[in-house]
Amino acid sequence: MAETSSQPNAAAQGEQDKRQAPRRVDHVGRALSLLVILFVTWLLLSGHYQAFILILGVLSCLVIVFIAVRMDVLDREALPVHLTWSVVPYWLWLFKEIWIAAIDVTKVILSPKLPISPRMVQLTSTQKSELGQVIYANSITLTPGTFTIRVFDDQLLVHALTQEGVDGLATGDMDRRVTKMEGPA
Repeated sequence: MAETSSQPNAAAQGEQDKRQAPRRVDHVGRALSLLVILFVTWLLLSGHYQAFILILGVLSCLVIVFIAVRMDVLDREALPVHLTWSVVPYWLWLFKEIWIAAIDVTKVILSPKLPISPRMVQLTSTQKSELGQVIYANSITLTPGTFTIRVFDDQLLVHALTQEGVDGLATGDMDRRVTKMEGPA
């Protein structure tokens, strides 16, 4: 009877090992990504290419990666390598929106009538992670004429300089683009 009770434990342990294996592979991939990012950044900023200095640079990067692994901070939000390629089209679109909004705000400010109509609006975000919500809130703040005041759960409190700014956010285009860039949670 003791043998039959140990078999379910072995099966449960096998299932647990299968679930942890992808996490370990993901963790190693993130650690290697961090190592490469740190070393390339160090190399670009230092400008030294002597062997001894390069070895010291690699060692310092390895120590930082070791500390990050020991602290267990290498998750999807701390090192969002999953956004690497999807972020480029979003940035291009965001730069275009920032430029358009900057022109609109400049027109409002330079107008003799100063046609501002400050508004506070509550928006609901569709992002699945805190990182996605932060990207959305920061994108709103980066766009001239709008400012994210508070993020709570899936709600954002936003101040807009004009009604047109509120209308632009109400279309949900930025929200959809951030959710698309974020990908599956």
